[in-house]
Amino acid sequence: MKIIHLLDHSLPLHSGYTFRSRNILLCQLRQGLRPVAVTSPKHEAAWKGEWRPKEEFDGIAYHRSGPVSGRVPAWAEIRLVARTRAKLEEVSREERPAVIHAHSPVLNAFPALRVGRENRVPVVYEIRAFWEDAAVDHGTHREWGLRYRMIRALETRACRQADAVVTICEGLREDLVARGIPERKITVVPNAVDPEELRPVPRDPALRSRWGVGESDFVVGFIGSFYHYEGLDLLLQALARLTTAVTGDGSRVTSGTRPNVPTSQRPNVRAVLIGGGQEDERLRALAQDLGVADRVVFAGRIPHHEVPAAYAACDALVLPRKSIRLTELVTPLKPLEAMALNTPVIASDVGGHKELVRDGETGLLFPAGDPAALADRIRTLARDPDLANRLRENGRRWVTAERTWKRNGEIYREVYGNALGC
Repeated sequence: MKIIHLLDHSLPLHSGYTFRSRNILLCQLRQGLRPVAVTSPKHEAAWKGEWRPKEEFDGIAYHRSGPVSGRVPAWAEIRLVARTRAKLEEVSREERPAVIHAHSPVLNAFPALRVGRENRVPVVYEIRAFWEDAAVDHGTHREWGLRYRMIRALETRACRQADAVVTICEGLREDLVARGIPERKITVVPNAVDPEELRPVPRDPALRSRWGVGESDFVVGFIGSFYHYEGLDLLLQALARLTTAVTGDGSRVTSGTRPNVPTSQRPNVRAVLIGGGQEDERLRALAQDLGVADRVVFAGRIPHHEVPAAYAACDALVLPRKSIRLTELVTPLKPLEAMALNTPVIASDVGGHKELVRDGETGLLFPAGDPAALADRIRTLARDPDLANRLRENGRRWVTAERTWKRNGEIYREVYGNALGC
């Protein structure tokens, strides 16, 4: 069975979106399906490299729509949709797919629906996040403003017209059901990992040395894009609340930060922020203002193959996401990666995290927006090696049993069968 996947962007770009897309296509290939990819012009806009009409990754063909010009609102989107549809029509004539599978944003849904109707091919529409909610945090739209409501209406219309709808988590599914999309039409195919690819690796002392942290330091890490909703300012505030006072007998006592604590008595907790993005400069300035710049490492972006070593070098992954519609509805990939790589997770209790992290069992949760509570969780984990080991064992056991791409491949095969009426 041949499936055409219509994507916003793809490899060789690196993002959570591209890695999920790669894993979807690979798991379907291993299931005996024949996936083919088409990318929208947004791929070229993000890549900004040499345009090739067709590329291949992992033995799978990626057809490129090519760049479009124009930045006038609405007109640019119309040109983008038209170019995407033209490329999808061309590839569909050549490949003759059994199913067209469009992936968010909604600009991909309508070209797929048009080509699907014309060729009598069922269309599956997959939503990874609501475009309008992400735009609010990025400052592009105002929540519940006119543009926001227009995009929301288009998303709902696309879901009504599609033969099947896929979401990545329960939060998105419940939101669509509340809009009147039939529950039977929606299938959750969650974020997942490939345990064979994400195997725990030994800690590399040289990497910690390169970061400027010692073996006795308790390192809390973050890996990803520096968006406002990720709450990295809360992590810096929590770090400022942690300090280690040295008693007369040489033992260490953790307490709250005091303005007159000398450098020699600061805590052995260090934060390593791996990645970058729109909040980078603000976070660096905040670290200076809070007096923790000497305890924060801005490690920059790293190649994907170095991710396992980065997790191994951290004593915990911290995900302090703030509570907004996006984070309450959407589950991230990072907690699953950390669990697969035996790194304990400390996360805020937004809805997207609560779907993945069981407090005290597979990770630790803290009230979103509360840096004091985050500091307490870091302190608790740093003091309790047995708890850390239990979280590592439980996390990897759960993710390898419940969140694998092999399992997802079986779900996709069922979704396609239902869409085809067989």
